[in-house]
Amino acid sequence: MELKLPAPCVVVLIGPSSSGKTTWALEHFEASEVVSSDALRAMVGVDEDDQRASAAAFEVLEKVVDERIGRGLTTVIDTTGLHKKNRMSWMARSHDADLPIYAAVMDTPPDECERRNAERSRPLPKATLRKQITKFGDVVAGLEEEDFDGILSQQPVAAVPPQLVAAPQTDNVESTEVTHTFGLVLSRFNWSDDADARAGQIASVAQRAEQAGFRDIWVMDHFRQIHQVGRPWEDLPEAYTTLSYLAAVTSTVRLGTLVTAVTHRNPALLGKMVATLDVLSGGRANCGIGIGWDRKEHAGYGIDFPDVSQRYDLLEDTLEMLPLLWGKGSPSFEGRTLSAEELVCYPRPIQERIPILIGGSGEKRTLRLVAKYGDAANLFGSPDTVAHKVGVLHGHCDDLDRDLGTIQVTHLVNTLVASDRKELRRRVDALRSRDQSVEEYSKTHNAGTADELSEFFSRYDRAGARHSIVSIPDVSSIGSIEAFEPVITAFGSP
Repeated sequence: MELKLPAPCVVVLIGPSSSGKTTWALEHFEASEVVSSDALRAMVGVDEDDQRASAAAFEVLEKVVDERIGRGLTTVIDTTGLHKKNRMSWMARSHDADLPIYAAVMDTPPDECERRNAERSRPLPKATLRKQITKFGDVVAGLEEEDFDGILSQQPVAAVPPQLVAAPQTDNVESTEVTHTFGLVLSRFNWSDDADARAGQIASVAQRAEQAGFRDIWVMDHFRQIHQVGRPWEDLPEAYTTLSYLAAVTSTVRLGTLVTAVTHRNPALLGKMVATLDVLSGGRANCGIGIGWDRKEHAGYGIDFPDVSQRYDLLEDTLEMLPLLWGKGSPSFEGRTLSAEELVCYPRPIQERIPILIGGSGEKRTLRLVAKYGDAANLFGSPDTVAHKVGVLHGHCDDLDRDLGTIQVTHLVNTLVASDRKELRRRVDALRSRDQSVEEYSKTHNAGTADELSEFFSRYDRAGARHSIVSIPDVSSIGSIEAFEPVITAFGSP
């Protein structure tokens, strides 16, 4: 079974010559992550066997190790690892950089090391190898007393984002007896420079997501791209126009915004738009709504941006008003911040109640509004953070005599899934910026295999968030959505 190591980390290989250190390292790590004394000896000397170049090679090795640890990069130190002074130095530097450090013990039988050495074109002197083997035994005997974060054997390992190794691994997600569901959010549309192709690309993404088993598709409701995602001048189609188009090119997925700022549109107009989407989609509309946050966007478009207390009042008014608008008759409404003489909405929504998802994790007001009015809450953060927020929501539900089970808890997360390590690394390298490390990108996007992501989402499920809304960075590329399908099917979804 593959052992997961949190990336970035430092791995110190320990073993005599011909014990298989380099072979093991290159099987489980990228060549660029392995700092080899033999390879450096060849660079500064005649070849890998040029012992006269050893001092210069190790001087370069120490500089490279220093740089990589300082930059927070996974580093495999490929020497014999038999000198305690060197091990302690690497350990101190790793701890100073807050990187875990592991010892990888190459416990190849001595006679096998001698056989391999004899087959080399330039074998190490037998006496030298036997000294290394003897010293190796002494080093291993005392290794437990050294402050490594773990001692590895010649076993399969992989360096993965820390959040994918934060909990014990499970062999089968189905053993958790959960039915987790998934949504897809489209937040970036910089798929090509061909504006004429945009509609077809959006349709293709939505249809592939539907085929893969995603339950819903969401779009951001912003008028220009937000800084957390991309550049402000990137293409960002208007949300409800896009959802209407998606309604026409799909048949089963639910559709909504994640989320609409209550300040963006007159609330009654918003209600009318969502009702129309419900009719055009055959009863597949969700209503995602929140208080809004982007003051600069509002100013740019000349939209009022009241203080936070007023926005909360407007949100609560809207939450009270929308069911009246979507319901029977033509009632009037008088709220804290808005009033309406006659709430009329024809055609009526197909759904008896359009589900309202409230975005935000504010514990005092947002989650209380969810408990009072919402059908769903969208949360952010790690499984532990989400579990805490669910606990707060539970408390509000108790206060209001509301069954928490009637509220769906969702969470939003970046994700990148591939069928194997090689493909995952290829996609990460293709997507990361030139000055961003593999480790940084992988951590930000929760990059892993389907098995790792299945376990990752099962922890959210146990935290109380049983619907995950994912953002896939290369969503328009064929294979990206399809790679996520095994995660969906692992939970018995849809």
